[in-house]
Amino acid sequence: MGRHNHNHAHDVKGRVLFSFALNIVITLAEVVGGILSGSLALLSDSLHNFSDSMSLLASYFAIKIGERKANEKYTFGYRRAEVLVAFINSAVLVGVSLFLLVEAYRRFRSPEPIDGPLMLGVALIGLLANLFSVLLLHGHAHSLNVRSAYLHLLTDTLSSVAVVAGGIAIIKWNAFWVDPLVTVFISLYILREAYEILRESIEVLMEASPDLDLKAIREEIEGIPGVKNAHHFHAWRIGENEVHFECHVEVDDMPLSEAQKIIDEVEDKLKKFGVTHVTVQLEVDRCEGKNLLCPKKDKK
Repeated sequence: MGRHNHNHAHDVKGRVLFSFALNIVITLAEVVGGILSGSLALLSDSLHNFSDSMSLLASYFAIKIGERKANEKYTFGYRRAEVLVAFINSAVLVGVSLFLLVEAYRRFRSPEPIDGPLMLGVALIGLLANLFSVLLLHGHAHSLNVRSAYLHLLTDTLSSVAVVAGGIAIIKWNAFWVDPLVTVFISLYILREAYEILRESIEVLMEASPDLDLKAIREEIEGIPGVKNAHHFHAWRIGENEVHFECHVEVDDMPLSEAQKIIDEVEDKLKKFGVTHVTVQLEVDRCEGKNLLCPKKDKK
């Protein structure tokens, strides 16, 4: 199993690195093509491709960093590196999209002539290359980090389709206004798709509680024989799929060997909620209520 995971990770890294090299070539081609043709849509696609390239490179290094073992400095390991990269990638996409919307508005007010055939030729090359990259990572976008990189490639493929359509419209009808219009659609699509990954990565980085039914968890724990109540619940994610949970459990005074059985049963019951690591603090006569957060006793 461990060897399978290692081979899978190695395969994903290779695919990500190859996609990075391919996107750098696409970016350079679209920059040159955009300048020569005067197409804002092509330049916007090149800027999008450049952000894709950086996201792929960052994803590659995030995977490498995430493989490092925990140490005295980083006792949880480096798995959050992938989440951090996903946050940066999504934030960059939002910034790029807003910039392109401003440029599109400027082009609507002052349309500029565009070399349609050149725009179409470069856009077709970009479309084919992006489509190949998407197929390369399809089925491997399991982690939040790789999924964000895959999203970059998918949105760029769709934007390339729009640029191709715009090039055809300019060639057939001299509809230069189509160029900034395509840019607007690309930018709005990127904004919508980037939002979900940005939101999820922020939740992980801010240690927001994952979607756990705390009431149901309390009922499960308090249903264990020997448990009087459970309180002081805290839940957070270290990485995308690693959920940590800690709580205080009040029990009767008992031998440590009996107490360990309760701890083991708590851990077992929480597995069905997707919790991967549990820390239980056992207490005797420390809490009078059954609230999630144990109320402090009034001092007399």
